[in-house]
Amino acid sequence: MRTKQSYEWNGIGLGTCYYSEHWDRSLWRDDLRRMKQHGIFTVRIAEFAWTMLEPEEGVFRFDFFDEFLDLAEAEGMKVIIGTPTATPPAWLTEKYPEVLNCRIDGIPYRHGMRRHYNYNSLVYRRLCARIVEQIAAHYGQRPCVIGWQIDNELNCEADVFYAESDTLAFREYLKAKYHTLDALNAAWGTVVWSQTYTAWEEIYVPRLTIHNSSNPHLVLDYYRFVSESAISFCGMQAAIVKKYKKPGDFITTNGMFGHLDNHRMMDEALDVYAYDSYPNFAYCLSEDPGHSDDLNDRKWSRNLAEVRSICPHFLIMEQQSGANGWNTRMEAPTPKPGQMMLWTMQSIAHGADYVSFFRWRTAVVGTEMYWHGILDYDNRDNRKLAEVGQIWDRVQKLQPVAGADYVASVGLLRDYGILDVVSVDGYRLAKRSEKEIFVAAQLSHTPLDMVNLTDATSPDELRRYRLLIYPHPLILTEARAQTLRAYVENGGTLIVGARTGQKDIQGRCPMTPMPGLLSGLTGTRVKEFTFIGPMDAPSQMNWNGRPLPAGIFNDVLEAEAPDVEVLATYGTNFYAGEAALTERRVGAGRVCHFGGTFERETVDALLAYCSVRAPWSEAIRLPESCEIAVREKDGARWVFVLNYGWEVAEIELRQPMTDLDDGALAQGTICLKPFETRVYRL
Repeated sequence: MRTKQSYEWNGIGLGTCYYSEHWDRSLWRDDLRRMKQHGIFTVRIAEFAWTMLEPEEGVFRFDFFDEFLDLAEAEGMKVIIGTPTATPPAWLTEKYPEVLNCRIDGIPYRHGMRRHYNYNSLVYRRLCARIVEQIAAHYGQRPCVIGWQIDNELNCEADVFYAESDTLAFREYLKAKYHTLDALNAAWGTVVWSQTYTAWEEIYVPRLTIHNSSNPHLVLDYYRFVSESAISFCGMQAAIVKKYKKPGDFITTNGMFGHLDNHRMMDEALDVYAYDSYPNFAYCLSEDPGHSDDLNDRKWSRNLAEVRSICPHFLIMEQQSGANGWNTRMEAPTPKPGQMMLWTMQSIAHGADYVSFFRWRTAVVGTEMYWHGILDYDNRDNRKLAEVGQIWDRVQKLQPVAGADYVASVGLLRDYGILDVVSVDGYRLAKRSEKEIFVAAQLSHTPLDMVNLTDATSPDELRRYRLLIYPHPLILTEARAQTLRAYVENGGTLIVGARTGQKDIQGRCPMTPMPGLLSGLTGTRVKEFTFIGPMDAPSQMNWNGRPLPAGIFNDVLEAEAPDVEVLATYGTNFYAGEAALTERRVGAGRVCHFGGTFERETVDALLAYCSVRAPWSEAIRLPESCEIAVREKDGARWVFVLNYGWEVAEIELRQPMTDLDDGALAQGTICLKPFETRVYRL
């Protein structure tokens, strides 16, 4: 069982990312005062400032940030300090090129970007530990400092690492895991294509091969090794900061990126988790939002749900405030009036109790000079700054919401082991099904949690969900299977999809029928399975006379236990008439085995069948363009209504609610402007 989040927010606050090293000192005081006038009382600093702190190897200078922190304290500003290890200085990478990350063909990524290092260089870890020790010892007791950010966006820019130091560390990782080459060869199935290893020195991280195809079991272990490396790197820094920080100051890092077990990193190294939310990516010039099927900026609610599974009451370290874009990519238009408020309320609705805008003022030089902040190059007050003030007006009325829990009775089960496997397999099924489940939940106004399943998860952690959907649990373990059985026996409803139980923990396919370790629970077995090919008709199943899509991959099911009920049969392909959806009552609950992948229409039908669809419909009626989120604390509930639409949306309050903006009771029909949000006390 995971331990409860220990860090608690004493209110909902606003902040911004401030790069004092980019600006003349004459601007600092006025910047801080203008921030405070608009509700910003916290700044994050220094996460890319290694050169300012150590301009030469072993030469440390603190006077610059001393001066800024003196001013921050004089102005009553709070500060989050970032450790600067995402941007090693030129002197470092020139003298120690072994710290550089490499492409899969071994070519190093050179100085001039960021995050071009590798976690496993002993030289880099030593130099990182030294700079972190220096700044933590020097600034740890400053009154204005309230928190520490480790590095910046671990596994962003690159989530694979191919330097020589990574190969050396990978071998040690494998020795600790397998102990002998015989065990490794057996786990990896190296008898195939004469891949058998006879010495540890023959093993490398994945290298360039024909078709860029490597042994999938090696790659699976490699992805897990990347996660271990990132967690170790974060934990090393966190342990140093803990020695010097004041009691009550938090340690965080901002994520969330690939090949990284963020839940474990949170539990082992952090006090609270941070996320960088950029919904405007949906409107990049390279996208086609007018024809997308993923809800555009609204799909960041799916990311926030995943963040919430890591840390229920998190912080947004970087919230979109202006147009995004580097000098090389990611160009996007300026957010429309109201979208800053919309996206901030989206974050708070999903559990954020602190929101920091990126950035205070747009950089006038460098790669990110087109990644706009609150203020533009001219430094004048503008529409975006005024909108920050409006956000602060709203946030002041939301203070009682701090610490309130997001309310959901439906959970989407995921686990890091499966994410590894689907990365190896191309992520086709899981990515499609998770998107469709999220979209169906959003459009039906059914709040959804992401739920992380591990061998340590207890049935009590799952008990609060009336329905759990585990789309494609390719990997199962005895412990997880037992937890799922206990959840069902205690009254829960579990739905599993295609390819359930196909693999073991090493990604191998056991010679047993799917759903493998869950077959005793579902009472079914898979007779046959197939992708839906380009010449096939779209897969459908017939459920009580209603045709419903069965997705892009189908397991043909067969009931083995006498108490299994076939709810739906396939209506297409050579297996028409065979079981597509079954149900079995077990204890006080039930389990449904669905042979397909999930499409939104089918998910909507499943939500209705399980009596969990639109749980707030008796209190409020919403069009599809609006999201509903509810946070709850000490018997009080706050209802967030977010209109992502570009048109006016009409909602109906079916019972009296208090509008937090004006304190008045509201009921009946309410019209929301494009991007408008409301928060009601229910």
